[in-house]
Amino acid sequence: MQWQSVRLELARTPDFPDGSASRAYLVHLPLDDDGGVDLDELKKSRASATVRRFWPNERDISGYVIPTGTGWAFSYRIGDDDDEQLYHLESHRIAPGEYLTLREPDGGSLPFRVAQMTPLPGTG
Repeated sequence: MQWQSVRLELARTPDFPDGSASRAYLVHLPLDDDGGVDLDELKKSRASATVRRFWPNERDISGYVIPTGTGWAFSYRIGDDDDEQLYHLESHRIAPGEYLTLREPDGGSLPFRVAQMTPLPGTG
């Protein structure tokens, strides 16, 4: 198991046919050798599972990867009104070129591509 810094960039959508590197997240997650999220480690070390959202014309925001009743979400403050639900984080392979889908607080869904991964020092 190794904690990784994972950069997610907006993938192709009708509004962004080429995707958008300026709409991105930087997420710290514990991954096994196959790119799966180590859920036991994630539950044990939730304070280390962080997210930073980069969006044009908005200030950057930081938060945590948190468990929800239906899976996992990015959360930036107490309460679930700002949570961005991650579809099937527990079963997705996290590797460059793979995709994750986020459901925004307004109910819309957006695809994100794993653009880059970097091991976090001293975590594996």
